[in-house]
Amino acid sequence: MLKGHYFSTKNWYLCYLETIAKCDKMELFHKMISSALNIAVKQISSTLSLLNDGATIPFISRYRKEATGGLDEVQIGNIKEQYDKLCELNKRKETILSTIDEQGKLTPELKSRIEVCWDSTELEDIYLPYKPKRKTRAEVARQKGLEPLATLLMLQRENNLSARAEAFVKGDVKDAEDALKGARDIIAEQVNEDERARNQVRNLFGRQAIISAKVVKGKEEEAAKYQDYFDFSEPLKKCTSHRLLAIRRGEAEGLLKVSISPDDEECTERLERLYVRSNNECGTQVAEAVKDGYKRLLKPSIETEFSASSKEAADQEAIRVFAENLRQLLLAAPLGQKRVLGLDPGYRTGCKLVCLDAQGNLLHNEAIYPHPPQNEKLMAAKKVTKLVEAYDIQAIAIGNGTASRETEAFITSLRFDREVQVFVVSENGASIYSASKIARDEFPEYDVTVRGAVSIGRRLMDPLAELVKIDPKSIGVGQYQHDVDQGKLKKSLDQTVENCVNSVGVNLNTASTHLLTYISGLGPQLAQNIVNYRAENGAFSSRKQLLKVPRMGAKAFEQCAGFLRIPKADNPLDNSAVHPESYHIVEQMAKDLQCTVEELTKSKELRAKIKLDKYVTPTVGMPTLNDIMQELEKPGRDPRSTIQVFEFDKNVKSIADLQEGMILPGIVTNITNFGCFVDVGIKENGLVHISQLADKFISDPTEIVSIHQHVMVRVDSVDMGRKRVQLSMKGIDQKLN
Repeated sequence: MLKGHYFSTKNWYLCYLETIAKCDKMELFHKMISSALNIAVKQISSTLSLLNDGATIPFISRYRKEATGGLDEVQIGNIKEQYDKLCELNKRKETILSTIDEQGKLTPELKSRIEVCWDSTELEDIYLPYKPKRKTRAEVARQKGLEPLATLLMLQRENNLSARAEAFVKGDVKDAEDALKGARDIIAEQVNEDERARNQVRNLFGRQAIISAKVVKGKEEEAAKYQDYFDFSEPLKKCTSHRLLAIRRGEAEGLLKVSISPDDEECTERLERLYVRSNNECGTQVAEAVKDGYKRLLKPSIETEFSASSKEAADQEAIRVFAENLRQLLLAAPLGQKRVLGLDPGYRTGCKLVCLDAQGNLLHNEAIYPHPPQNEKLMAAKKVTKLVEAYDIQAIAIGNGTASRETEAFITSLRFDREVQVFVVSENGASIYSASKIARDEFPEYDVTVRGAVSIGRRLMDPLAELVKIDPKSIGVGQYQHDVDQGKLKKSLDQTVENCVNSVGVNLNTASTHLLTYISGLGPQLAQNIVNYRAENGAFSSRKQLLKVPRMGAKAFEQCAGFLRIPKADNPLDNSAVHPESYHIVEQMAKDLQCTVEELTKSKELRAKIKLDKYVTPTVGMPTLNDIMQELEKPGRDPRSTIQVFEFDKNVKSIADLQEGMILPGIVTNITNFGCFVDVGIKENGLVHISQLADKFISDPTEIVSIHQHVMVRVDSVDMGRKRVQLSMKGIDQKLN
């Protein structure tokens, strides 16, 4: 009994020590993240605690402002990213410690150094001498018994080296020169694994490394699009992300040879100063080994390191730009719930048109042929005018692909029995959607042409609800999206979509399964369960009904409820961003003013009488109360702007119509670090270089432009051969903004 008690006590004590160690490590992580992001430790601790409890980023940023000190989605996302990196690094340290311990080489000093190290580069340098290797030249030399000779050389005291080397000529060692060669191989590896040497070379790379690119001989024609990089060199630290990604793409395609290198002579000189301490023959051997170690081992290793880190930085910047463009695109102004005619233009195959009701349901579809070769303009005109009348159409959405301008001219020439707004809509990704499983599930009985036209019409009504169905990489707002780290890209874009969907909120009674999937706390299964429940039981009349949905637990309800809207619900708060956990606060406000909650939402005078201080509690502070007041002023408000009608220049329909000096209206379609692309009504988008965006210096194009912004541009140059158009916004009154 005593023995059992002893072991149970011992186990308890070990668990206790482990818990203390974990707490200490968590505290260390919080301090490190705080230092890296310049956010208070308390905020870091509270945020990570919420994340570990299963709260989502949108929920935390919207409904836990008191706990986080008002951190936004980006800040919370950065905290999570930093924490995940530290956890990953901690696992790597455990692996390294275990590997070295198995070798019997883990001294207390080495263990301590590894435990306090939180820099991944430094950690790998420490580990390098102990890292299991394939059979290297140095390892072969050691097996031949040449390590004592290498040690002798490094001491650089021996004056009769030839005689000493002869003593090692035995077995697989042929002669004295073979012995010395093996000893130099050992020294070269030691140099490569020495932290001092690696840091010397790393510092020189950091300060003066040049990235160079040359075209592969014989591939000049194939590599024409990389012409700018046929004989290119630039300091690595000045190489922009888009330029580096372009170079790396050319390299991946086997068209460019790329290298990163510092001044080799300076590197070897510095290394020799570290290791060569004599002018005798031993010193000469060491110098030769150092040069070999640098050229064969150390330089390629550090070059790989800088190649990876520069690519990672370029990826990060490209992903940031992509995510911001996607955010702007998803939050583009919606037309709202209006009856729309969606039109996918074409020549030979005709223009596919669909009629949609205010909820986006397909009512009718057919094709018209107003363009060559059929030229059935009169028949097409009759069909369109009849459909507009029959289905009470309020707006027409025309895809911006082939025959878009001609179709727009045809539609705007028609006379309708009412005012009908005409919009040209980006159809990037519509073909991807039309062939997807989502589209097949939505419209199993229709072909891809009908689905594509539906997508165009729905994009006008609600860009967010429609674009979430398409892989973001197919929407046309990225920069080198196929060249960046695909895992990091997907993670960033998924988070962007989730943040956008939740910032707008969705109608619980009309949202698709796919849209609901992005709501905080939901996933594919719960989203489908909601749609199934809706189909079986009819529209939701209150948020509380969500708890009747299969697998909808208290935690999932907490996370999702505030982002789901129910228009015309009995409780007006069900159509607002006020969370059900805060309903009692609003009800108390109404009770204190002797009115109903509905009266409170409708009366500015009543809301003006509310003294917020009165409703502060230990868990509910002013941030939550201010948010509640904003919602009471305008329940269910849409944060997106109002849509504006846009018209291209009627005289410009192809690149052949462009002339230098022309001033044209256009729409910003994509933003990069080096400028933005603008659609002026032709097939090819023109580039406004960052230097041509404004009359002042700007470092970031987003200071001036945003996705879908209406701008005025001047045609600076037209390259008919390469189908490239250079545009400028300098000195132009942006009256369309």
